[in-house]
Amino acid sequence: MTVLLGYAFGIAWVDALIRLLVVVLTMTVLVMLLTYLERKVVGRIQQRIGPTRTGPAGLLQPVADALKLLGKEDLMPHTADKWVYQFATIAFFVPIFLGFVVLPFAEDIGVRVGLPLGLFFVIAVSSVGIVGLLMAGLASDSKYALLGGVRAIGQMISYEIPLVLSVLAVAMMTGSLDLREIVNAQDKVPNAVWQPLGFFLYLTACTAEMARRPFDLPVSESELVGGPQVEFSGIRWSMFQLGEYANLIILSAFGSIMFLGGYAWPLAGDAAWPVQVLLSIVKTFLLILVFMWIGATFPRLRIDQLMSFAWKVLIPLTFVQIFITGLVQTYDLPDIIMTVVSGGALVLAAMVVRRNVSKTGRRPRAERVAYIRARQAARAESRPLS
Repeated sequence: MTVLLGYAFGIAWVDALIRLLVVVLTMTVLVMLLTYLERKVVGRIQQRIGPTRTGPAGLLQPVADALKLLGKEDLMPHTADKWVYQFATIAFFVPIFLGFVVLPFAEDIGVRVGLPLGLFFVIAVSSVGIVGLLMAGLASDSKYALLGGVRAIGQMISYEIPLVLSVLAVAMMTGSLDLREIVNAQDKVPNAVWQPLGFFLYLTACTAEMARRPFDLPVSESELVGGPQVEFSGIRWSMFQLGEYANLIILSAFGSIMFLGGYAWPLAGDAAWPVQVLLSIVKTFLLILVFMWIGATFPRLRIDQLMSFAWKVLIPLTFVQIFITGLVQTYDLPDIIMTVVSGGALVLAAMVVRRNVSKTGRRPRAERVAYIRARQAARAESRPLS
């Protein structure tokens, strides 16, 4: 439709402009809906009711929030770096939307369908948004924003590695970086069945990449009162919020393409394009609900636990998944072997993590009291005489 509207005037840039407007408007409306959905879903999980006052069943709460942010004054710290501060939102906002360009929602429907290096493109542009968070933290001239920016960089770079390696195993199995070919290869069985460990690694790494609970250390309000965008207000802060939810949509759609069969499974890609689009939307929202469920269920980690989990657990497991996939592909073994070994590795990893987490639990009260008294006695002995 957009192609016809653009080229009806014989001007290519009109088509590009229309595509851009459609993408931005669609994502903006979806983000408003997701803010309402997350409040309701998380409220139900935590035995709350969520928004109810603004509009019927609270449906106008996202509209009220948007009007509030648009009406807020756009403030800038007096000592902030003006140009870096202003371009930080753009550096964070634009790369996220670029990932939407190559996602196929049906056989021939998408902004740019059939890009041979579509998988590489999504991974590449998703990494650029990190620069925007670092710019926001540095330009604000605030120690809280700076700490949030440094945390965001360390976390996102660390978890980018298992994210990339988990989808690399899928590319090895398919033999292509074209997202449409990856979807068509799942017309009978989705990759989540063959690679349950890779699917788990992808979900975990995406949760950390989006800085969502329990990996929201860069924006932890108890320590950093908001993270790298703490000094932003009004429309600039809302662009960070819009980018975060847009990233949630794109990574969920990307995960449905890589592991859930996209528009192909279970109809083998033979259905009409409206059914294919509907199938893609349902799977995308299924993963969005999973991310919301994870955020409402698990407690926040400490920063040392966060980094150790990436480097000591996730990254070694991604190499295990790649090794298993390589063996099956090289020696032409049955794919069920990959499922069994990958699932067994996932169960074993869960047992090891649970055991290590239980060891770091709180010590008994008697032991804590004895430790405190021993420290007090040591301080009293080292105190100089008056």
